[in-house]
Amino acid sequence: MSRIGKQPVSVPAGVEVAIKDDLINVKGTLGALALAQNALVKVENNAGSLSFIPTNDSREANAMSGTMRQLVNNMVVGVSKGFEKKLSLIGVGYKAQAQGAKLNLSVGYSHPVEIEMPAGIKVETPTPTEVVIKGADRQRVGQIASEVRAVRPPEPYKGKGIRYADEKVVIKETKKK
Repeated sequence: MSRIGKQPVSVPAGVEVAIKDDLINVKGTLGALALAQNALVKVENNAGSLSFIPTNDSREANAMSGTMRQLVNNMVVGVSKGFEKKLSLIGVGYKAQAQGAKLNLSVGYSHPVEIEMPAGIKVETPTPTEVVIKGADRQRVGQIASEVRAVRPPEPYKGKGIRYADEKVVIKETKKK
């Protein structure tokens, strides 16, 4: 059995988990998330602890038990604590501004770039060169952060662009004559 799949998921106080035939619903202070059940994994709720058991001895069921466990764990952490990604804008004149559910970026193009945030995702700009994306769904937070970074990814010669706060960009040496 998968090492990750063997570990139970503890459900903290204030988080409700409802297991139905085809859905796993998790509800907490930061929102509600749902995940489709997989036929290869049986999910059991034992007094605030979720366990994931493969339905057969196949390799796919074993792998899916660890995958389902981690997805449900991310849902539980998301509705209780939430997830966030920090982005930094490096470059002269590069700035960001959050306006409600929109993010306006000035990153060296002839026009400002507007990115609409989906429901459940919040965006903040503590400083004009920092962007913080927050939400309960880990996958969506990472996807939105990736889309914002793709507007102007860091270039390898000067390092200008949008990068994750913990990202290290290796600067290349310029061409010599």
